[in-house]
Amino acid sequence: MRKIAIINGHPNKDSFNFGIAEAYKEGAGKSGAEVKVITIAELNFDPVLHFGYQKRMELEPDLLKAWEIIQWADHLVWIHPVWWGGLPALMKGFIDRLFLPGFAYQYRENSVWWDKLLKGKTGHIITTLDQPGWYYWLLYGRPSVNQLKKSTLEFCGVQPVKVTYIGIIRNSAEKQRAQWLEKVRDLGRRQK
Repeated sequence: MRKIAIINGHPNKDSFNFGIAEAYKEGAGKSGAEVKVITIAELNFDPVLHFGYQKRMELEPDLLKAWEIIQWADHLVWIHPVWWGGLPALMKGFIDRLFLPGFAYQYRENSVWWDKLLKGKTGHIITTLDQPGWYYWLLYGRPSVNQLKKSTLEFCGVQPVKVTYIGIIRNSAEKQRAQWLEKVRDLGRRQK
């Protein structure tokens, strides 16, 4: 049985991203996977890394529980909107506070290389846009995907990491949203 962690990075509980997270969970559950959800907006934590990496901040209980779920999972599904080309600030703060040296990666002494402590996990990014995915990739170089996929997940050993773009969200019709939710349910059923 596959163990899946869904990490929802949208701060607004009324957003379409919450419907996407629920649709993926439904699909994965029907395929026999065990699913746990981390809703970043519901966590009680300070998203600011006040001292950078010079001094370690104590992790709040909600972050420790989220980390347990991430360690438990075989497959990490990240759901978030693209705002100003990047991740929502709360989601970025979650990553800053949790994907730390000794947790997600570890630099080797006297070396430019590092150990990837999340090896063996796979990932999937489902991101919503107010532009076509091809346009975001072609015109802007898909900065949020590069940041999350390459500079975070793959840096820490999560591979492969697939990407699904959902959009154009703004002014989308109910029929189109229902089709997107069915697409996401199918991704969950196939555990992709």
